Amino acid sequence: MNRLMCLLICFFVFETQGFEIPTNGLPEFAEYGDLVELAPGKFQFVPENRRYQRSVFGESGEVMEEADQVTLYSYKVQSTITSRMANTIIQTKLVNNSPQPQNVVFDVQIPKGAFISNFSMTVDGTTFTSSIREKTVGRALYSQARAKGKTTGLVRSRALDMENFQTEVNILPGAKVQFELHYQEVKWRKLGSYEHRLHLQPGRLAKHLEVDVWVIEPQGIRFLHVPDTFDGHFDGVPVISKGQQKAHVSFKPSVARQRKCSNCSETAVDGELVVMYDVNREEKAGELEVFNGYFVHFFAPENLDPIPKNILFVIDVSGSMWGIKMKQTVEAMKTILDDLRAEDQFSVIDFNHNVRTWRNDLVSATRTQVTDAKKYIEKIQPSGGTNINEALLRAIFILNEANNLGLLDPESVSLIILVSDGDPTVGELKLSKIQKNVKQHIRDNISLFSLGIGFDVDYDFLKRLSNENRGIAQRIYGNQDTSSQLKKFYNQVSTPLLRNVQFNYPHMSVSDVTQNSFHNYFGGSEIVVAGKFNPDKLEQLQSIITATSANTELVLETLAQMDDLEDFLSKDKHADPNFTKKLWAYLTINQLLAERSLAPTAASKRKITKTILQMSLDHHILTPLTTMVIENEAGDERMLADSPPQDHSCCSVENDPHFIIYLPKNEKNICFNIDSEPGKILNLVSDPESGILVNGELIGAKKPKNEKLRTYFGKLGFYFQREDVKVEISTETITLSQGSRTSVLSWSDTAHIINHRVLVSVKKEQTVTITLDKDMSFSVLLHRVWKKHPVNVDFLGIYVPPTNKFSPKAHGLIGQFMHEPKIRIFNERPGKDPEKPEASMEVKGHTLIVTRGLQKDYRTDRVFGTDVSCWFVHNSGKGFIDGHYKDYFVPQLYSFLKRS
Repeated sequence: MNRLMCLLICFFVFETQGFEIPTNGLPEFAEYGDLVELAPGKFQFVPENRRYQRSVFGESGEVMEEADQVTLYSYKVQSTITSRMANTIIQTKLVNNSPQPQNVVFDVQIPKGAFISNFSMTVDGTTFTSSIREKTVGRALYSQARAKGKTTGLVRSRALDMENFQTEVNILPGAKVQFELHYQEVKWRKLGSYEHRLHLQPGRLAKHLEVDVWVIEPQGIRFLHVPDTFDGHFDGVPVISKGQQKAHVSFKPSVARQRKCSNCSETAVDGELVVMYDVNREEKAGELEVFNGYFVHFFAPENLDPIPKNILFVIDVSGSMWGIKMKQTVEAMKTILDDLRAEDQFSVIDFNHNVRTWRNDLVSATRTQVTDAKKYIEKIQPSGGTNINEALLRAIFILNEANNLGLLDPESVSLIILVSDGDPTVGELKLSKIQKNVKQHIRDNISLFSLGIGFDVDYDFLKRLSNENRGIAQRIYGNQDTSSQLKKFYNQVSTPLLRNVQFNYPHMSVSDVTQNSFHNYFGGSEIVVAGKFNPDKLEQLQSIITATSANTELVLETLAQMDDLEDFLSKDKHADPNFTKKLWAYLTINQLLAERSLAPTAASKRKITKTILQMSLDHHILTPLTTMVIENEAGDERMLADSPPQDHSCCSVENDPHFIIYLPKNEKNICFNIDSEPGKILNLVSDPESGILVNGELIGAKKPKNEKLRTYFGKLGFYFQREDVKVEISTETITLSQGSRTSVLSWSDTAHIINHRVLVSVKKEQTVTITLDKDMSFSVLLHRVWKKHPVNVDFLGIYVPPTNKFSPKAHGLIGQFMHEPKIRIFNERPGKDPEKPEASMEVKGHTLIVTRGLQKDYRTDRVFGTDVSCWFVHNSGKGFIDGHYKDYFVPQLYSFLKRS
């Protein structure tokens, strides 16, 4: 319990084969010293892409630059795509040439939904490897032998489609370190092609930088190209070799080409290498591939006339959409309306606290109607609250009424596209009730698609809403091009070509079939079916597909020759012979996870959970039910890759402020809120014996919401009395003081400051970490909001790790829980809210009524947060905290708590 080791989010894992890596001594490292070119002299802030630089106080107190001696010898990426199943390996080798220990970070962006299959590292001759365990087993192993000076984790990136895998180790002078990460993903066809994206971010010049992508497609490669994603800097560097069924892309820039400029020491390799391709489809609409007892069936017909559609656009025009988001949404909608076909019918609903319709009924997409709708959208002025429930019910009513009156083409399909940037604030506020209302009224022939915009939207809610109603959801952030993302999303889901697609495999013993598709088939995408089969000594597998197109019923037959694929794969050393098995496992696990989230009863959820757990262990997949244990050969140093929060803070505080207190002996989270007022200063930790103090000053929202003014921490003060060091953190600056010496840092920079035993590390626009003597650390998260938001303001969150370094006299709203109180939770029963059960809790001589609920932990996902299940104590923690919350008011930011 001495360290906060890792902050993690769940992923999936598969086994994969690696490429050869020399590990015996790594003599190549010695050749790389000449590549580091750092100008001597003063340097207060660390540039964002110079990750390993450190700053220290000189004798006069100013911040001085240390020479950056961590050097990158090689950075290699290898991807192999076999029938849309991609295996990727990222490997780096570094050496610490400095006379001081250095922290080295391996930070890799990978696509969301990818399966991490393996991770290993070698630190100065000691190798760490990974294995998948059932979650409780993995956590138990981890608690027995936590690695010192090493952390690893999976954290969510603010990029639209990316996650981050991060590992940090402290290495001694002269030490060498090697990292290797394996992940897998399925390539989905969108808008007529497949895209393979590799985010390259070495962070510095590399003597050897190599990227290789092999594409092996038995169906044949129709086209393949590599778009310029580096603004022309690497023109001519990617080399493409393409055959009929195989292709190779090589990207190997020299050190000179890596430089941002001819005399720069910074690398220009910081972005995505993208490979786009499609397969041949001229002869048949589907491809049936069979190997090793599994089959995969790709189905993407072309040259079909689109089915007429009845479409309701439901657009959020509440106050939070004001500005660039609304402007870009309007521009995108105008383009989308121009794409409607004459046989389509449509209408537009816009909503804030009220719901308005451009037309109360569906109208044909004639030029006149489209022009009128565009004029209507252009006049929208965002304001007011958000009534999602009423807007969706209105859209469903319009479609249902048109169907009842016989106004819909029997061959047409009906779609609702919801565009929103926030949670409901008016009308029905309970998300589960909105889901229930939609499910109750929507018909089986209507698909609901959702596009969440910005940082505040509850994407999980939109995803559940769409998944339950035959659609999909997508999220875009407010700092991205809303217009192009909205148009791309619309193009993806709005061109139905087939309805009622059914797959049959006659005369064969086929089992465990999993299908990835929408209710309707949409142009440019692909339906993928995978399953197990028993060939019974037959030489071919037959499939029959039936579907309805715009004008006719289709019956398509496909045969798979069993020996042809095996012969083809055996001739290519890069082909993955297990691609059918992996693809089946990928589809099945994802389908089961979706079914689990929608399970109607506890019994069915337990059954699905059991199946997921067994498949996760069988296929070496990291899911919410499993964990990855990373350990050395002796088993006395371990790290953990787990779904959050695996290594709890003792305590965390976020907006309102919400306190989450983790009690490790009881393995329980206890939560409470403090309802105070702006300007008050709350003592969080007060330990006069060890000389450690943490206080927080409250600020208020711009105005009340639902007749309540929300409060946040706008300023935090840390005082280390023995070192005479004070650290003041606001939403604008970070100030470190010692006596008369003061250093001020900005959130817009990345920097490290050391003063005696106190290390302050700033990560640009994200976090500040304060570490005392390497034994105790505090994390502060910055939450930025839209500056013109009518209600919300920027605020801070604080996370305090479990530690035994505080004295028995430690107190404060958080400090008192450094010494865990005894609790007993019993008599769990239904609450007033069916989704929030109640229970009784005995603690500190009191018996309290507590409620089961969720709070947000923002360590792994700073934008959306991760739901943490906890027992909530009402009345500002009364009975759980000592005394009354007002007892914790202090007069100044650096005042110790006075206890009577």
